[in-house]
Amino acid sequence: MNDTLVTVVGNVVDSPRRVSLKNGAVTNFRMASTSRRFDPARQEFVDGGTFWVDIECWNNLSSNVSASVSKGDPVIVRGALRTDSWETDSGRRSTPRIRAFAVGPDLARGTAVFKRAQAVRPTVGQDSGVVDEPQPTPEDEQMARALAEELADVPDGEDYGTGSEPLYVLDSENSSPEPARV
Repeated sequence: MNDTLVTVVGNVVDSPRRVSLKNGAVTNFRMASTSRRFDPARQEFVDGGTFWVDIECWNNLSSNVSASVSKGDPVIVRGALRTDSWETDSGRRSTPRIRAFAVGPDLARGTAVFKRAQAVRPTVGQDSGVVDEPQPTPEDEQMARALAEELADVPDGEDYGTGSEPLYVLDSENSSPEPARV
């Protein structure tokens, strides 16, 4: 497959929503990633544009994300990027979406305590090989997209935050001036 694999560092901007489906579970949340650079003329860090993206996590990752991630958390997401499109009364809409393979805390911004998930053990009499996770059916994926569209439909011109303040503030202890990259 020719998936576009990406890694995005940013903040969770809404509470993760977990939905159990016929062939597994999905957890969705939205995140924002704001670029930041040092402006030598002003001698300070300045925010650039913000990239808003919907994240979907399936099966075991779904369960772990819903138990571990909250609104406002700094996270790193790795997955396959795609664009979802749909029709509304006001015209065609689209949004970027990442089907996450891995989600974790951004340890540059805090600490974490890792707790290993309990492995699913086969019962006596079953083959002791690795059991594959059930994969979502196309119907499951369609239902998950429809639920995410209902929950994330925002009026035109509005995002998840108001005002122009940054999503987070770096303190001088953890941010040293870097030259702007051109």
